[in-house]
Amino acid sequence: MNSDSDIQIAGDILEVPHLLQAPREHPVTVAEFVGLARSIAADRSRWEHVVEYDATTRWYHRLSTGPGYEVWLLSWVPGQGTGLHDHGHSSGVLTVLDGTLTERTDRGTRVLGEGAQRVFAPGFAHEVVNDTLEPAISLHIYYPGLTDMPMHTKACTAGTAVEAEPAVVTG
Repeated sequence: MNSDSDIQIAGDILEVPHLLQAPREHPVTVAEFVGLARSIAADRSRWEHVVEYDATTRWYHRLSTGPGYEVWLLSWVPGQGTGLHDHGHSSGVLTVLDGTLTERTDRGTRVLGEGAQRVFAPGFAHEVVNDTLEPAISLHIYYPGLTDMPMHTKACTAGTAVEAEPAVVTG
């Protein structure tokens, strides 16, 4: 008997249906969006066959959508970048699937290797570029779906970003 608590559970707790939450079909929390990105990253068969590389412009493809969110796949040949921008009212999760990308913000420069993830709030300004000699692929989830991507001409201090632990990507 545990004397630290007056509450004891008798029997199988999983048999108490009102205590269980049904699994959600779509993510709604930051952690669930990060988890969605990690699961897509781990399943190369879901995205690898659609990747294309374009030397004249960054290639992108909307991989899927859900209620209020979009999942985008982008490829980056050496030297391609976004320019300094934010994502309007959308929050996002950026996951590097292959290669290495560099993110520049008013807080400094961060090299993002395969499996690295960035979670950012609405209005967060950054520039992402492939500074390497090898192509790169990234996955982006926006909530709500991306409708605006304002470009900036100088460093912007709006918003904050939180780094997520790198995902384990196999294959």
